[in-house]
Amino acid sequence: MVERVLDGRYALEMLVGSGGMADVYRAKDQLLERTVAVKILHQQYEHDTEFIGRFQREAKAAARITHPNIVNVYDVGVAEGRHYIVMEYVPGRTLKERIKEEGALPVAQALHIAKQIAGALAQAHANNLVHCDIKPHNILVMPDGNVKVADFGIARAVTESTMTYNDNIMGSVHYFSPEQARGTIITPKSDVYSLGVVLYEMLSGHIPFDGNTAVSIARKHLEEEPQPLRRLVPGIPPVVEALVARMMAKDPAQRPDSSTLAADIAHTEQLLRGDQTTAVPA
Repeated sequence: MVERVLDGRYALEMLVGSGGMADVYRAKDQLLERTVAVKILHQQYEHDTEFIGRFQREAKAAARITHPNIVNVYDVGVAEGRHYIVMEYVPGRTLKERIKEEGALPVAQALHIAKQIAGALAQAHANNLVHCDIKPHNILVMPDGNVKVADFGIARAVTESTMTYNDNIMGSVHYFSPEQARGTIITPKSDVYSLGVVLYEMLSGHIPFDGNTAVSIARKHLEEEPQPLRRLVPGIPPVVEALVARMMAKDPAQRPDSSTLAADIAHTEQLLRGDQTTAVPA
Protein backbone atom coordinates (compact mmCIF):
# COMPACT_ATOMS: atom_id res chain seq x y z
CA MET A 1 0.00 0.00 0.00
CA VAL A 2 1.44 3.38 -1.03
CA GLU A 3 1.10 6.17 1.51
CA ARG A 4 2.17 9.42 -0.12
CA VAL A 5 0.43 12.68 -0.95
CA LEU A 6 1.49 14.23 -4.24
CA ASP A 7 1.44 18.00 -4.55
CA GLY A 8 -0.49 18.28 -1.30
CA ARG A 9 -3.62 16.95 -2.99
CA TYR A 10 -3.40 13.45 -4.48
CA ALA A 11 -3.09 10.61 -1.98
CA LEU A 12 -1.42 7.75 -3.85
CA GLU A 13 -3.13 4.54 -2.77
CA MET A 14 -1.84 1.78 -5.01
CA LEU A 15 0.53 1.24 -7.93
CA VAL A 16 -1.69 -0.13 -10.69
CA GLY A 17 0.66 -0.06 -13.66
CA SER A 18 4.20 0.65 -14.76
CA GLY A 19 5.70 1.02 -18.22
CA GLY A 20 8.62 2.49 -20.06
CA MET A 21 7.12 5.96 -19.79
CA ALA A 22 5.53 6.27 -16.36
CA ASP A 23 4.12 4.68 -13.23
CA VAL A 24 0.36 4.80 -12.73
CA TYR A 25 -1.28 4.99 -9.32
CA ARG A 26 -4.82 4.80 -8.11
CA ALA A 27 -5.19 7.88 -5.94
CA LYS A 28 -7.68 9.94 -3.97
CA ASP A 29 -8.15 13.58 -4.93
CA GLN A 30 -8.42 15.02 -1.43
CA LEU A 31 -9.82 18.32 -2.68
CA LEU A 32 -12.70 16.93 -4.75
CA GLU A 33 -12.95 13.64 -2.84
CA ARG A 34 -12.91 11.36 -5.86
CA THR A 35 -10.80 8.45 -7.04
CA VAL A 36 -8.42 9.31 -9.87
CA ALA A 37 -5.50 7.80 -11.75
CA VAL A 38 -2.17 9.60 -11.45
CA LYS A 39 0.53 8.94 -14.04
CA ILE A 40 4.01 10.05 -12.92
CA LEU A 41 6.69 10.28 -15.61
CA HIS A 42 9.91 8.39 -15.09
CA GLN A 43 12.95 10.38 -14.05
CA GLN A 44 14.64 9.92 -17.45
CA TYR A 45 12.27 12.43 -19.04
CA GLU A 46 12.67 15.20 -16.48
CA HIS A 47 15.79 16.74 -18.04
CA ASP A 48 14.42 16.72 -21.59
CA THR A 49 13.02 20.24 -21.75
CA GLU A 50 11.71 19.80 -25.29
CA PHE A 51 9.80 16.69 -24.29
CA ILE A 52 8.43 18.24 -21.09
CA GLY A 53 7.16 21.24 -23.05
CA ARG A 54 5.47 18.99 -25.59
CA PHE A 55 4.07 16.76 -22.84
CA GLN A 56 2.48 19.74 -21.09
CA ARG A 57 1.01 21.15 -24.29
CA GLU A 58 -0.40 17.82 -25.45
CA ALA A 59 -1.81 16.95 -22.02
CA LYS A 60 -3.54 20.33 -21.76
CA ALA A 61 -4.97 19.82 -25.24
CA ALA A 62 -6.29 16.41 -24.18
CA ALA A 63 -7.86 17.95 -21.08
CA ARG A 64 -10.06 20.13 -23.31
CA ILE A 65 -11.65 17.09 -24.96
CA THR A 66 -14.75 15.49 -23.48
CA HIS A 67 -16.13 12.27 -24.93
CA PRO A 68 -17.75 9.21 -23.32
CA ASN A 69 -15.09 6.95 -24.86
CA ILE A 70 -12.04 9.01 -23.89
CA VAL A 71 -10.39 8.89 -20.48
CA ASN A 72 -10.79 12.41 -19.07
CA VAL A 73 -7.67 14.38 -18.19
CA TYR A 74 -8.20 16.46 -15.04
CA ASP A 75 -4.88 18.03 -14.15
CA VAL A 76 -1.24 18.35 -15.17
CA GLY A 77 1.53 19.42 -12.83
CA VAL A 78 4.97 18.97 -11.37
CA ALA A 79 5.85 18.07 -7.79
CA GLU A 80 9.11 17.02 -6.19
CA GLY A 81 10.76 17.46 -9.58
CA ARG A 82 8.44 14.91 -11.23
CA HIS A 83 5.84 15.71 -13.87
CA TYR A 84 2.46 14.06 -13.55
CA ILE A 85 -0.94 13.90 -15.17
CA VAL A 86 -4.21 13.23 -13.34
CA MET A 87 -6.89 11.29 -15.18
CA GLU A 88 -10.24 9.67 -14.73
CA TYR A 89 -9.90 6.34 -12.95
CA VAL A 90 -11.44 3.55 -15.03
CA PRO A 91 -11.91 0.21 -13.26
CA GLY A 92 -11.67 -2.94 -15.33
CA ARG A 93 -9.02 -4.36 -17.64
CA THR A 94 -7.38 -3.42 -20.88
CA LEU A 95 -8.57 -4.72 -24.22
CA LYS A 96 -5.21 -6.48 -24.58
CA GLU A 97 -5.84 -8.35 -21.33
CA ARG A 98 -9.28 -9.36 -22.53
CA ILE A 99 -7.96 -10.70 -25.83
CA LYS A 100 -5.20 -12.62 -24.03
CA GLU A 101 -7.72 -14.17 -21.65
CA GLU A 102 -10.60 -14.83 -24.04
CA GLY A 103 -9.05 -14.97 -27.49
CA ALA A 104 -10.90 -13.64 -30.53
CA LEU A 105 -14.03 -11.64 -29.86
CA PRO A 106 -17.37 -12.26 -31.58
CA VAL A 107 -17.76 -10.07 -34.66
CA ALA A 108 -20.58 -8.03 -33.14
CA GLN A 109 -18.56 -7.24 -30.02
CA ALA A 110 -15.44 -6.37 -31.98
CA LEU A 111 -17.37 -3.96 -34.21
CA HIS A 112 -19.10 -2.39 -31.21
CA ILE A 113 -15.76 -1.70 -29.54
CA ALA A 114 -14.17 -0.43 -32.76
CA LYS A 115 -17.12 1.93 -33.30
CA GLN A 116 -16.61 3.46 -29.86
CA ILE A 117 -12.89 3.94 -30.47
CA ALA A 118 -13.65 5.49 -33.86
CA GLY A 119 -16.01 7.95 -32.21
CA ALA A 120 -13.30 8.90 -29.73
CA LEU A 121 -10.80 9.42 -32.54
CA ALA A 122 -13.22 11.58 -34.51
CA GLN A 123 -13.69 13.87 -31.51
CA ALA A 124 -9.96 14.12 -30.86
CA HIS A 125 -9.07 14.68 -34.49
CA ALA A 126 -11.70 17.42 -34.75
CA ASN A 127 -9.72 19.13 -32.00
CA ASN A 128 -6.40 18.63 -33.80
CA LEU A 129 -5.21 15.91 -31.44
CA VAL A 130 -3.78 12.72 -32.97
CA HIS A 131 -3.26 9.82 -30.55
CA CYS A 132 -0.23 8.16 -32.25
CA ASP A 133 -0.36 5.02 -30.10
CA ILE A 134 -3.72 3.30 -30.57
CA LYS A 135 -3.30 -0.26 -29.32
CA PRO A 136 -5.30 -2.66 -27.10
CA HIS A 137 -3.05 -1.79 -24.16
CA ASN A 138 -4.46 1.77 -24.26
CA ILE A 139 -8.10 0.71 -24.54
CA LEU A 140 -9.80 0.25 -21.17
CA VAL A 141 -12.77 -2.10 -21.01
CA MET A 142 -15.30 -1.01 -18.40
CA PRO A 143 -17.48 -3.43 -16.41
CA ASP A 144 -20.46 -2.64 -18.67
CA GLY A 145 -18.49 -3.70 -21.76
CA ASN A 146 -17.99 -0.21 -23.14
CA VAL A 147 -14.49 1.16 -23.65
CA LYS A 148 -12.43 4.28 -23.10
CA VAL A 149 -9.27 5.32 -24.95
CA ALA A 150 -6.40 6.31 -22.66
CA ASP A 151 -3.21 8.32 -23.13
CA PHE A 152 -4.37 11.00 -25.55
CA GLY A 153 -1.69 13.67 -25.54
CA ILE A 154 0.99 11.87 -23.57
CA ALA A 155 1.38 9.16 -26.22
CA ARG A 156 2.07 11.69 -28.96
CA ALA A 157 4.52 13.62 -26.79
CA VAL A 158 6.54 10.47 -26.14
CA THR A 159 6.31 9.25 -29.74
CA GLU A 160 7.58 12.50 -31.23
CA SER A 161 10.40 12.91 -28.72
CA THR A 162 11.78 9.43 -28.21
CA MET A 163 10.81 7.14 -31.08
CA THR A 164 13.67 4.76 -31.73
CA TYR A 165 13.42 1.13 -32.68
CA ASN A 166 14.30 -0.45 -29.36
CA ASP A 167 12.66 -2.59 -26.73
CA ASN A 168 10.68 0.36 -25.37
CA ILE A 169 8.42 0.43 -28.43
CA MET A 170 8.03 -3.30 -29.05
CA GLY A 171 4.49 -3.17 -27.69
CA SER A 172 3.57 -0.27 -29.97
CA VAL A 173 5.28 -1.17 -33.24
CA HIS A 174 2.81 -4.01 -33.82
CA TYR A 175 0.19 -1.28 -34.32
CA PHE A 176 2.31 1.27 -36.22
CA SER A 177 0.99 2.77 -39.42
CA PRO A 178 3.34 2.55 -42.42
CA GLU A 179 4.02 6.27 -42.11
CA GLN A 180 5.01 5.83 -38.46
CA ALA A 181 7.28 2.95 -39.46
CA ARG A 182 8.81 5.19 -42.12
CA GLY A 183 9.27 8.06 -39.66
CA THR A 184 7.25 10.53 -41.73
CA ILE A 185 4.43 12.90 -40.77
CA ILE A 186 1.70 11.35 -38.63
CA THR A 187 -1.90 12.32 -39.41
CA PRO A 188 -5.38 11.23 -38.27
CA LYS A 189 -5.20 8.49 -40.92
CA SER A 190 -2.36 6.94 -38.89
CA ASP A 191 -4.77 6.38 -36.00
CA VAL A 192 -7.26 4.84 -38.44
CA TYR A 193 -4.63 2.30 -39.55
CA SER A 194 -3.76 1.43 -35.95
CA LEU A 195 -7.44 0.94 -35.14
CA GLY A 196 -7.63 -1.37 -38.15
CA VAL A 197 -4.83 -3.45 -36.62
CA VAL A 198 -6.70 -3.53 -33.30
CA LEU A 199 -9.88 -4.65 -35.06
CA TYR A 200 -7.92 -7.35 -36.93
CA GLU A 201 -6.60 -8.60 -33.59
CA MET A 202 -10.02 -8.52 -31.93
CA LEU A 203 -11.53 -10.57 -34.75
CA SER A 204 -8.73 -13.12 -35.10
CA GLY A 205 -6.99 -13.16 -31.73
CA HIS A 206 -3.70 -12.49 -33.55
CA ILE A 207 -1.67 -9.42 -34.49
CA PRO A 208 -1.21 -9.13 -38.26
CA PHE A 209 2.58 -8.68 -38.17
CA ASP A 210 5.20 -10.01 -35.78
CA GLY A 211 8.97 -10.40 -35.69
CA ASN A 212 12.03 -10.65 -33.49
CA THR A 213 12.86 -6.94 -33.57
CA ALA A 214 10.97 -3.67 -33.79
CA VAL A 215 12.66 -2.91 -37.11
CA SER A 216 11.56 -6.21 -38.67
CA ILE A 217 7.97 -5.61 -37.59
CA ALA A 218 8.00 -2.03 -38.87
CA ARG A 219 9.24 -3.24 -42.28
CA LYS A 220 6.31 -5.63 -42.51
CA HIS A 221 3.88 -2.74 -42.01
CA LEU A 222 5.61 -1.05 -44.93
CA GLU A 223 6.11 -3.96 -47.31
CA GLU A 224 3.80 -6.89 -46.53
CA GLU A 225 0.09 -7.60 -46.56
CA PRO A 226 -1.44 -9.30 -43.52
CA GLN A 227 -2.77 -12.81 -43.74
CA PRO A 228 -6.40 -12.56 -44.95
CA LEU A 229 -8.83 -12.65 -42.06
CA ARG A 230 -10.91 -15.31 -43.79
CA ARG A 231 -8.02 -17.76 -43.32
CA LEU A 232 -7.90 -17.09 -39.59
CA VAL A 233 -11.63 -16.65 -39.03
CA PRO A 234 -13.57 -19.04 -41.28
CA GLY A 235 -16.95 -17.61 -42.09
CA ILE A 236 -16.07 -14.01 -41.35
CA PRO A 237 -18.47 -11.77 -43.30
CA PRO A 238 -16.76 -10.34 -46.41
CA VAL A 239 -18.05 -6.85 -45.55
CA VAL A 240 -16.13 -6.99 -42.25
CA GLU A 241 -12.94 -8.22 -43.91
CA ALA A 242 -13.26 -5.43 -46.48
CA LEU A 243 -13.67 -2.82 -43.74
CA VAL A 244 -10.49 -3.96 -41.99
CA ALA A 245 -8.60 -4.01 -45.30
CA ARG A 246 -9.60 -0.41 -46.03
CA MET A 247 -8.56 0.72 -42.55
CA MET A 248 -5.19 -1.01 -42.98
CA ALA A 249 -4.48 0.29 -46.49
CA LYS A 250 -0.79 1.12 -46.96
CA ASP A 251 -1.73 4.41 -48.65
CA PRO A 252 -3.37 6.77 -46.12
CA ALA A 253 -5.53 8.23 -48.89
CA GLN A 254 -7.21 4.82 -49.30
CA ARG A 255 -8.25 4.63 -45.63
CA PRO A 256 -11.61 5.88 -44.34
CA ASP A 257 -11.71 9.34 -42.82
CA SER A 258 -11.86 9.27 -39.05
CA SER A 259 -14.81 11.68 -39.20
CA THR A 260 -16.95 9.05 -40.94
CA LEU A 261 -15.38 5.83 -39.65
CA ALA A 262 -17.86 5.31 -36.81
CA ALA A 263 -20.69 5.65 -39.34
CA ASP A 264 -18.93 3.19 -41.66
CA ILE A 265 -18.74 0.66 -38.83
CA ALA A 266 -22.37 1.27 -37.87
CA HIS A 267 -23.37 0.66 -41.48
CA THR A 268 -21.43 -2.60 -41.45
CA GLU A 269 -23.32 -3.62 -38.30
CA GLN A 270 -26.60 -2.86 -40.05
CA LEU A 271 -25.64 -4.95 -43.05
CA LEU A 272 -24.87 -7.88 -40.76
CA ARG A 273 -28.29 -7.50 -39.13
CA GLY A 274 -29.89 -7.57 -42.55
CA ASP A 275 -30.93 -3.92 -42.48
CA GLN A 276 -30.50 -2.76 -46.06
CA THR A 277 -32.31 0.57 -45.65
CA THR A 278 -29.30 2.69 -44.76
CA ALA A 279 -27.24 4.21 -47.55
CA VAL A 280 -23.54 3.50 -47.70
CA PRO A 281 -21.67 6.34 -45.93
CA ALA A 282 -19.87 8.68 -48.31
